[in-house]
Amino acid sequence: MRLSLNTVTTKCWTLAQCIEGCARHGIPGIAPWRDVLHAMGTEAAARHIRDAGLTVTGLCRGGMFTSPGAIEDNRRAIAEAHAIGARCLVMVCGGLPPGSKDLAGARAAVRDGLHAIMPEARAAGVTIALEPLHPMTCADRSVLSTLGQALDLCDELGEGSGVALDVYHVWWDPDLPRQVARAGRRIAAFHVCDWKVRTTDTVFDRGLPGEGVIDIPAIRRMTVEAGYAGGFAEVEILSHRWWAEAPDLVLDEIKKRHATAI
Repeated sequence: MRLSLNTVTTKCWTLAQCIEGCARHGIPGIAPWRDVLHAMGTEAAARHIRDAGLTVTGLCRGGMFTSPGAIEDNRRAIAEAHAIGARCLVMVCGGLPPGSKDLAGARAAVRDGLHAIMPEARAAGVTIALEPLHPMTCADRSVLSTLGQALDLCDELGEGSGVALDVYHVWWDPDLPRQVARAGRRIAAFHVCDWKVRTTDTVFDRGLPGEGVIDIPAIRRMTVEAGYAGGFAEVEILSHRWWAEAPDLVLDEIKKRHATAI
């Protein structure tokens, strides 16, 4: 797989710096987060990305359906994904509302929200990629915790829906091989990083590929065998440790690990 840079990996860089960094390091793909996209401006970003010859492997993120104003925000995100030519809009679906313990209700809100935005996504030609997150994030980030849950929703949503497969969130799942095979060509994005043993923060201490215990090449192989045709491995590192390093050093390190750890 070719490399794509998720811009949260180089958090201190602007989107313009991320685009220029990808071009300088020979990384052919990029996946912006919406905060840096908004800071640059969608039209300017689309032009700059196009001029650099980069493939936009995804836009992060839509979702958060259990928060006020989610439907309108997702409609804006769909328009932004279309404008920059993103292959998908990644959905982090949302956790429990503040003060709530109604897990079933939160999952129903996610389901209803997705159904509400799908007509606009289809009209814009934007694939909605549901990203299941590790169960540790169920309360505050995503009540969608397994690939099987995500695919059940895709079965309901139909055309224009898919999944974003992030090894950090799914590597532990004993049903992963069967669910990846079930996903097939509905895999819209493949995200890589590593799970460190004795992690200091289960959200913000991700490792570079090869730093932890995930067999990333094995998951990559099963993903390709299932029918993933995207051709990109998107490196997404949320890490206080790596954010403290010079971004060019981080990209050099990612490139070194590409051949052996992805």
